[in-house]
Amino acid sequence: MSEKKPFYITTPIFYPNANLHMGHAYVMTIADIVARYHRLKGEETYFLAGSDDNTAKIFKAAEEKGQSIPDYLDSVTLGFKNLYKDLNISYDQFIRTSDKEAHWPGAIKLWNKLVENGDIYPSTYEGLYCTACETFYTEKDLVEGKCPIHGTIPEKIKEKNYFFKLSKYSAKIKEEIESGRMEVIPVSRKNEILAFIDRGLEDISFSRPKHVVPHAIPVPNDPEQVMYVWCDALTNYISALGYGREDDSKFKKFWPADYQVIGKDILRFHAAIWPAMLLSAGLPLPKKILVHGLIMSGGQKMSKSIGNVIDPNELIKEYGADALRYYLARKISLFEDGDMTHESFKDVYNGDLANGLGNLVSRVMKMAQDNLSEPVYAETVFHKTLLSFMNEFEIQKAANHIWEEIAELDRLIQTKEPFKLVKFDPEKGKEIMRELVAKLKHISHSLAPFMPETSEKILALIKANKAPSEPLFMRKDS
Repeated sequence: MSEKKPFYITTPIFYPNANLHMGHAYVMTIADIVARYHRLKGEETYFLAGSDDNTAKIFKAAEEKGQSIPDYLDSVTLGFKNLYKDLNISYDQFIRTSDKEAHWPGAIKLWNKLVENGDIYPSTYEGLYCTACETFYTEKDLVEGKCPIHGTIPEKIKEKNYFFKLSKYSAKIKEEIESGRMEVIPVSRKNEILAFIDRGLEDISFSRPKHVVPHAIPVPNDPEQVMYVWCDALTNYISALGYGREDDSKFKKFWPADYQVIGKDILRFHAAIWPAMLLSAGLPLPKKILVHGLIMSGGQKMSKSIGNVIDPNELIKEYGADALRYYLARKISLFEDGDMTHESFKDVYNGDLANGLGNLVSRVMKMAQDNLSEPVYAETVFHKTLLSFMNEFEIQKAANHIWEEIAELDRLIQTKEPFKLVKFDPEKGKEIMRELVAKLKHISHSLAPFMPETSEKILALIKANKAPSEPLFMRKDS
């Protein structure tokens, strides 16, 4: 029997300048579902999360709060970890770019590799900079003179920096994407990044003056400059594995990443700049870059000023983590912008979970408790249809498949009516009940990556041959 290959999945590292929102909860949930699935298949899996600490925004935010940068970062990243804990995110490592032992050696090594290859050079940058997204822009990148992401007018700056020869790698990156060796999913995003490359990749500023971001990683051999976000933040995907450190066994085992999951707003950073850096350093490119859409509310981008922000922490507190995980997995389209409102969430919760799955579990296990003398034993395996969806990161289709099986089990109860049959044909009635429990166990196994707590509860009920003492999901009528 051949040894199962290791599996590595990454998510973006987020700026710790504010609390995380629903978009962050979404990307972490879909990545977690995939990581749990691969673990259940028996694959050695590594799931990376983290925070992008070394930015000018952090410097400003800490000043505004009257805190030292380390104290400020500790307090905000604790909020990250608390949300992930409450959402049941099973990451294996939380990398912080302020970590001088875990992260800095990798960033320094990568910088030196780019220098060795002749791809770093000093120059003067004069142009437009958006502090909100930590990005330099050209006039053609702007939308009506404003940042395409934040809608703010960039500031004009002039400073001496080091530059990276991104333009040198245009043809090679295009070839890697077109060949599928580095697959960009979905095709619409693949076409988008290829069009961006065809317009011509320009060399990029790769450092900032130390006084702008004093807590960032110093440029080797130039203490007046610090690494800009590209060599600093993007390197987290390999520094976390030990790249640049004495023990790089995880790097050798897990790199290149199987999936790097990102939002569409950071596509060009991950599908152009990052692969160029890896190519310069002679390192393999990630296998797949999966690009998800944004979560809207009522057809508009979530915004405090509009008043349509939905706090993931509040939903978890009221409905539970599994309810939010379910909604994000099944009701938000992975490759398009999705829409979410408090009203739609409540309707889905009551319909699919309280009246649907929860009611089904109660009915099946009440019949089993009242009529079967011992627990039902049944082998559980992933259905081949579910396997095919999950292997292609089709989260929504996989969730739909599970709910089709739930509906089928409901129909089986309605058509065969074992609760009536058992009264005049006990053996036949009990046989159908055992079949129902076996199918419910199969469903609970399939649910494990999506709704881990619910899956465990159902399996515990089956093992004890008991009906739930209270509903798995309490209806929300108010």
